[in-house]
Amino acid sequence: MSDLQATTAQDVVDVLTADHHEIEAIFVELENPQGTAEHRRRLADVLIAELVRHAVAEEMYVYPTARRALPDGDQLAEHEIAEHAAAERTLKELEPLDPSDARFEPLISHLAKTIRHHVREEESELFPRLRAAVAHEELVELADRVRAAKGHLPTRPHPGAPDHPPANRLLNPGTGLVDRIRDTLSGRPTTRAELHDGQD
Repeated sequence: MSDLQATTAQDVVDVLTADHHEIEAIFVELENPQGTAEHRRRLADVLIAELVRHAVAEEMYVYPTARRALPDGDQLAEHEIAEHAAAERTLKELEPLDPSDARFEPLISHLAKTIRHHVREEESELFPRLRAAVAHEELVELADRVRAAKGHLPTRPHPGAPDHPPANRLLNPGTGLVDRIRDTLSGRPTTRAELHDGQD
């Protein structure tokens, strides 16, 4: 890899920030109560899958790096993991609901507020500090690991699952396999591409 390629390669902050933008776009669509109930339910399924994969990837790869590289990394990581756990409990409540359920819209609103707060914290505090403290090459390698892992990670909320290494690294692939089998059998979309395929 040339020096130019090394400096322009996407790092893990780029990958996770792109996730944030995708998740925000889904929230915006869900907050605009148009479309059929079926489409909104499928959109909520994609939101849940995106948030779960993103959170698990951060817990497996980003937060351990923060613990090692930042003087207050343990405190930061525990704060972020606690926010993930709270969001995952909300996702678990949302998972079975039909959009006609009275709890659906309030849960979407609560989740949007919670996740937007979390994203602001990460993008203004954690991400810049990681870029300042960790070599670019390592952040690029982390990006590769996160991208590769996403195909094997859970797509459904599991609030009781381990969120710290090494247990999460050992158990997440198996949980992800079970989730993907359930998704396939039920026709549940977990990406925007699948969402639109299902509408054709």
